[in-house]
Amino acid sequence: MKNHEIGLIIVGDEILSGRRQDKHFPKVIELLTARGMQLQSLRVLPDDRATLTQALKDSFASGQTVLCCGGIGATPDDHTRQAAAAALNLPLMLHPEAEKLIAKRCAEMAAKGSGSADMTIPENLQRLQMGFFPQGAEVVHNPFNGIPGFYIERHTFLPGFPVMAWPMIEMTLDQRYAHMHHLILHAEESFLVFGLPESRITPALEALEIQWPGVKAFSLPSVGDAGEPPHIELGAKGDPAKVPDAVAYLRQQAQDLGARFS
Repeated sequence: MKNHEIGLIIVGDEILSGRRQDKHFPKVIELLTARGMQLQSLRVLPDDRATLTQALKDSFASGQTVLCCGGIGATPDDHTRQAAAAALNLPLMLHPEAEKLIAKRCAEMAAKGSGSADMTIPENLQRLQMGFFPQGAEVVHNPFNGIPGFYIERHTFLPGFPVMAWPMIEMTLDQRYAHMHHLILHAEESFLVFGLPESRITPALEALEIQWPGVKAFSLPSVGDAGEPPHIELGAKGDPAKVPDAVAYLRQQAQDLGARFS
């Protein structure tokens, strides 16, 4: 089912330009794997309103469950909140719970001698912009500093900062999507072969998928590095009941075709 598929959207010009290295992708895979879930798609998008709006229109229409990191602040280069609203043809509205959470954060900072708790001053009014979400959205709590993200139409929108986003993703997966944990029965096995061209083993890969429906074969060639000769990682993934037999078949085929295993 599409709604059991997980997608990840990462927003930020700084990722595409290389000014910052993305850390969300490997972390999200780690968090999903621990819960028996799999990532189905990844998109990295710029801080551009029109591009984000079209991409989110497509994403909302896909039926996927999506995590979206970045661009929900209140500076001119943050467009994700506005793009999500435009993609759904909904107005942006100040969420009452988000308003309270942002005011609470301002009061906490003021108590530490930073800023003011007066929510009518310009800088705090600017901070309140971070609580404007598409109409009907739900708050996603942020245990790091209280400034929330939001959820709407199977999409969870989170800050770009890993220290904030990752605990919010964990809470989302465990509270909102607990019913999706360990639904996918998945196993993966592989082995290395040397002296075997991909073109020679390809018919065996094709035959494997016909003989074991629900199992996907894979071939990951390497040109060799650090003194290691060129080789191929061959394997299969999918139904745990079928993968061992499929991999045994693939190993035998590779051996019959003259592969070396070390």
